[in-house]
Amino acid sequence: MAIMESDDTAIDAVLTEVGPRLKRIRTRRGMTLTALAEATGISKSTLSRLESGQRRPSLELLLPIARAHRVPLDELVGAPETGDPRVRLRPRRRDDGSTVIPLTQQPGSIQAWKTLFPAALHEPRVVTHEGYEWLYVLAGRLRLIVGDHDLVLEPGETAEFDTRLPHWFGSTGDGPVEILSLFGRQGERMHVRAAPHSRRKPVQPTPEKPRPTTHT
Repeated sequence: MAIMESDDTAIDAVLTEVGPRLKRIRTRRGMTLTALAEATGISKSTLSRLESGQRRPSLELLLPIARAHRVPLDELVGAPETGDPRVRLRPRRRDDGSTVIPLTQQPGSIQAWKTLFPAALHEPRVVTHEGYEWLYVLAGRLRLIVGDHDLVLEPGETAEFDTRLPHWFGSTGDGPVEILSLFGRQGERMHVRAAPHSRRKPVQPTPEKPRPTTHT
């Protein structure tokens, strides 16, 4: 009997944390309750009660929320990790409000990242540094500023540029953006194929003034 009570207590503790976790994930993605209700088909009042802990979470409610946020179900409930041999990469929250997930764990010449920019992160803060970057838009609309270029990339589009040029990328302000990025050392180009050769028209950067290249 004591063991059963202990198990019930542990389950209650996990369920108690679901509401705050749901709110954190939604806020991190810059999504309103109204937008989440439209994406899941769950009423706004039900979502609000879930986040506040007034509604007990169920699989029927959590599955569409996980699909809307594109996260595994165990991230919503905070399930303990099992003996899965695969590496579970942990998101990192940056000071600017973006969330990054490192996709490479070993130090090397090229690093891969998955990054989420909330809708609120749309004010350009141009920087320069050594390196070369390649971006692929997974979801949302990405605003990219490189030198004199001010572009908007849609899902499925890519861009590559020399990071010695003044640059910035983030949300256009009308929704969150999710991207994949590869970053290499200065002069190291990414060898990728984002579309058939017949559709790609790359603009090669020159040594004097490298220019961004975009692909669909």
